[in-house]
Amino acid sequence: MKPTNPSADSTPSTLSEKEFYLREFAGRTLGLVVEGASTADRVALAAVCEELVKNEIRVVLVSADRELCQALSSAAVLSSGEKRLAAHVWRSLQDAPCTGLQVEGAPFEDRTAQALLELGLSKVVWIHGKGGLSRSDGNRLSFVDREGLGALKVDGDPALKAFFEQCDALLGRGVPSISLCTAEGLADELFTYAGSGTLFTCGGYVTVRAFGVDDCDAAHSFVVRGVEEGYLAPRDAEGIDTILSGGFGAFVEEHFLAGIGALLVDEESGIGEIACLYTLTRFAGEGVGGHLVQHALNEAKHFGLTSVFACTTSDRVGSFFERHGFSRVDSEVLPAAKWTDYPPERRARLLCFKRNVPS
Repeated sequence: MKPTNPSADSTPSTLSEKEFYLREFAGRTLGLVVEGASTADRVALAAVCEELVKNEIRVVLVSADRELCQALSSAAVLSSGEKRLAAHVWRSLQDAPCTGLQVEGAPFEDRTAQALLELGLSKVVWIHGKGGLSRSDGNRLSFVDREGLGALKVDGDPALKAFFEQCDALLGRGVPSISLCTAEGLADELFTYAGSGTLFTCGGYVTVRAFGVDDCDAAHSFVVRGVEEGYLAPRDAEGIDTILSGGFGAFVEEHFLAGIGALLVDEESGIGEIACLYTLTRFAGEGVGGHLVQHALNEAKHFGLTSVFACTTSDRVGSFFERHGFSRVDSEVLPAAKWTDYPPERRARLLCFKRNVPS
């Protein structure tokens, strides 16, 4: 389906980023690890905990600061050293959806890791004054797998050495992922696509697969966001449905959507278009776009296509395609059907790229 002006009447409402993540976390228990907190940190933590609880998300606040635990929990503060800890925490959460767990003894990181393993939480956010990590060029490092974590244990920030050690141990013992951020950045880390910190995972954090019906809310939000930012051409309801039905996504932790794309096949020419390619800013430099392109090429090979093309109005995106084996071409060499009802002003600004499909 060719891009047209989207119809407000036929397009379903889009979940906000915050609504999307609140729905994803619903019914789960999040662990927030905070060794100590300033007054400003406490305000930020209290606001996030209130939002989570209001949306039926349970919180276990793990801290060495008993006063902080008491301030955020409406039940008696539990001790990390209690026997049958998981059962005690579970019972406490029935009455106090935000439960405080005081970590006693040192070192804090070791004691905390032991408690987290006993609780078996599906999501852990570790609050630290330094927040997420940065690359050598100053840009944020959004993801670290266990291989990268091994290097950080040797050459990483000494102030975070104990965290790196215990993070590695937790991932190795089954904790799915751990986010590292500041208290100030906690809301952004939990509730926005951009995030604010660094996510540590076991490895192979990006998988690409076709959309299922439960992915369509997030995928639709991505299409709308990409259009608003000017990266994607506007599409009517039918055009969006084509993307959702034939599209695919790059998923982090096999669950959270990081980027989208679709392969649209022109039956007459036997050429495919990589359309609606969009990744979140948070994942810039993490290879998500490359995973999506490779998936599209694999699909093109499966369908017996000889070549694929892609179009963009962004020089930066154009450079991305060139790095992945595409060559700049004139729009006239692309299938004529591409330009049916296509906005002339947008076509005049398009950069077009094409490459052969590997045999």
